[in-house]
Amino acid sequence: MENWFKYKIKFFGILTIAFVFAGMSRPTASTSSNAWGFYGHKRINRVAIFTLPPEMFGFYKEHIEYITEHAVDPDKRRYAVKGEAECHFIDIDHYAVGGVNPFEVVPRQWTKAIEKYTEDTLHAYGIVPWHIQLMKLKLQRAFEAKNVDLILKYSADLGHYIGDAHVPLHTTENYNGQLTGQKGIHGLWESRLVEINMEEYDYFVGKSQYLSNPLNYTWGVVEQSHYALDSVLRFEKELTEKFPSDKKYAFEQRGNTTVQTYSMEFSQAYHERLNGMVERRMRNAIIAVGSFWYTAWVDAGQPDLSKLQNIPPSPELLKEIADLDALFEKGEKQGRACEH
Repeated sequence: MENWFKYKIKFFGILTIAFVFAGMSRPTASTSSNAWGFYGHKRINRVAIFTLPPEMFGFYKEHIEYITEHAVDPDKRRYAVKGEAECHFIDIDHYAVGGVNPFEVVPRQWTKAIEKYTEDTLHAYGIVPWHIQLMKLKLQRAFEAKNVDLILKYSADLGHYIGDAHVPLHTTENYNGQLTGQKGIHGLWESRLVEINMEEYDYFVGKSQYLSNPLNYTWGVVEQSHYALDSVLRFEKELTEKFPSDKKYAFEQRGNTTVQTYSMEFSQAYHERLNGMVERRMRNAIIAVGSFWYTAWVDAGQPDLSKLQNIPPSPELLKEIADLDALFEKGEKQGRACEH
């Protein structure tokens, strides 16, 4: 394997160039209900590529635009596929009956969890930890088959679900503050704060690591996210008591439309109160995505990806994407939505 010091020099150089181009196409802030917002998911997948070892980096760098742009496909499928929404979250607090620690009572293995709670219950309250394992296996099989289309598709999708697992509000029934009079906090935490502060974050997260137990790793991610939830909700409520309504919200122009959003003053006060939480969760998501890609590749026998370079996505995959975009434009979301 190439000396890691030489690879790190290449990493920093290429990453600098990538951020220059990323900044040129930065969209305006939105109140998207999708975890991390479209822009955040794209950034996570894009930067995760630079955590990969040389044997993988060439292939992923060649397809960096695909993996970046299609980081949001799972959210688009919410508008097309019934049952997609539950793959993005887990309401772990639903299982905290009588004040028990849900991470001690919910079995980590899917089959054992079904035996205890039934499959219908698990789907009703979210399956993101288990869905990540399924997507990792699908990516591994794609590597084994040397199928470029499926490697690209599952890499982009897996990155999305891992990103979702790093969001505290994706671990609770109170996912949009609707149970505590904080409706809209979903988009505030994972879209508004990210999009107005993202260029200030530190993305040098190191190199991907092999995960000896991906399922346990995922549950650790979910647990970390959930333990941050109290601060996410409490800090917003404390600040709301200090900000009058006309200072908490503002109107911004988005194209030809004027929309209400959280004011810059309130957003930045909340971001500061969180003390780096959003950046930490995003950094953790980036290294996790790279590590899952790397682990799937290793478990597939480390196929030579250089032999798969210069193979573009097939017309069939491009058609599938076009069909998904068409359904997304119709706007008929299936399953849970996080209205603001």
